[in-house]
Amino acid sequence: MKLVGKLVGLFRVAADLTQAQLADRAAVQLETIASIEQGRRTLLPDLARRLDQLLSTKGALETAVENMPEVDLIPAWAEQYMDLEREALALSWFENQVLPGLLQTEGYARAVFRTDVPALSEDEISQRVSTRLERLQILHQHEPPTASFVISETTLIDRLGGDEVHAGALRHVRECTEIPGVTVQIMPLGRRTHAGLSGPFILLETPEHQRLAYTETQRGSQLISAPDDVSILERKYAMLRTQALNTEESRGLLDRLLGDV
Repeated sequence: MKLVGKLVGLFRVAADLTQAQLADRAAVQLETIASIEQGRRTLLPDLARRLDQLLSTKGALETAVENMPEVDLIPAWAEQYMDLEREALALSWFENQVLPGLLQTEGYARAVFRTDVPALSEDEISQRVSTRLERLQILHQHEPPTASFVISETTLIDRLGGDEVHAGALRHVRECTEIPGVTVQIMPLGRRTHAGLSGPFILLETPEHQRLAYTETQRGSQLISAPDDVSILERKYAMLRTQALNTEESRGLLDRLLGDV
């Protein structure tokens, strides 16, 4: 990331542009260019292509990004996913261990980040919580996506952050079931078949009607665009929806859980 950032700075100076001028021509924030040049922010492929055109660098930046080590690409995929998430027409999200990010409360998100190993600093936790809370507006924007969530009952029983945080998280999920265009289904405990044993994933449809998928693991993340691979996950999600409780049953389970807290 630092090497790519140094290249951006070198090419910008060679083109006799300030950071502000380059940011304006690339239609991004000044802070974005500054952070990239300092190696604090990943240069994403689409911006790399724009900068190559603006700086007449014959694809040098795009090539550098394409050949970055996988360890440096991990934040790039996550960042690119969040850009796509903001504009998505539809989102389908399966989680089996933690509440989906778009359904979390501030207290729950803070509890999630406090469990990270190795431990995050308070500044890092606050920054990540702030970023996550900004994403919550996606379900309430002027043209929100059609959003479907399938959540393991386990995530609703775990008491991350303590009883008060747990109760607040349950209430919030229950409230989200009333948002137009949002469906929440719970995968109950004790099932004999389960289409999501390989782990959580997210499906999304872009404004151009491209279908993509996003997955995270212990040490990385992956944005999936290959149609065959996306199709497999779409079939898994369709099966998960048939195995989970329907929306009315899921609301009933949430109400019962809320009655116990």
